[in-house]
Amino acid sequence: MTNTPPDPKSSQTNALGFDEFIGILVAFVTIGAILFWSFSRKESGWNFNSLLLPSPTPTTSPTPLAIPTPPDVGSRQTPSASAEENLSRVTPSPTVNPNNLPQEQAPFPPFTTNRTLPLIIPEQKSTIPPPIAFNDVPSDFWARRFIDVLSSRNIIKGYEDYTFRPNQPVTRAEFAAIVEQAFGKELSKTKNTISFKDVPPRFWANSAIDQAISTGFLKGYPNKVFRPQQKIPRVQVLVALTSGMNLNVPASQTQILSFYRDAKEIPNYAIGKIAAATANGLVVNYPNPKALNPNKEATRAEVAAMVYQALVRTGRLDAIESEYIVKAPN
Repeated sequence: MTNTPPDPKSSQTNALGFDEFIGILVAFVTIGAILFWSFSRKESGWNFNSLLLPSPTPTTSPTPLAIPTPPDVGSRQTPSASAEENLSRVTPSPTVNPNNLPQEQAPFPPFTTNRTLPLIIPEQKSTIPPPIAFNDVPSDFWARRFIDVLSSRNIIKGYEDYTFRPNQPVTRAEFAAIVEQAFGKELSKTKNTISFKDVPPRFWANSAIDQAISTGFLKGYPNKVFRPQQKIPRVQVLVALTSGMNLNVPASQTQILSFYRDAKEIPNYAIGKIAAATANGLVVNYPNPKALNPNKEATRAEVAAMVYQALVRTGRLDAIESEYIVKAPN
């Protein structure tokens, strides 16, 4: 019997199939080994699933990073799980910056009250602004200290050329304005105002004259005449201050007025008021304290000194030592 040789074609086919089997087996073993190694090295930071698998499932993807919630933002809408996964893949865990938060949710600013709130300082005499250096009031002028204090308080003013003109006479309208500045804020009106025939409706001192009349500092003349441009005499200044301050007339008028060498020149209507002004330290006589000169026109310096003394009497100003202030005899 003749042996038939094997078919070379079928033999080649069987050998090729075996090689393919071996290749496939090796490939599966290699893939399995890689998958096992990958799962066992999950915490090392190497993730081959994203390389080997086109679309990883939530069960095999790493746990998404937690995003800290800023303070006081409970009302914000919490992102969905899929949004958190996307954030974990493409962005690192954000660091919350308070400066980037919405204004209504930003943390409170540091407490800075001591730097921003103004200090409330009670009114003190030391806070009074410095006086104006009038170029016609020398440092040794007899009324310099009276003028300095009143000008710093805006009670009596100078002129635009930085002069005070201390020896210039004062008109009745000007004196009313000084009285308004010195006493207008603390004295209440008790009398009705008067429409004077010689005071125009738009006169610059209308308000001051009304205030002086209604508080009793000044009076008009008969027939509703005020004479605003009249130079006010010294006796009227003292009578006005005594009347407006309601100072009591002392009983020993004759003894008090005997101090003045020209007491006989005092008008009868003013005898009691001048005695009251003297007893309360309102009278300032320059250059001789014993010379009252009641009918002499009052200068701006003299008015400043006597108004200052009136404010000392009310307790608003400190006393100034001056040899020209008349001290009533005991």
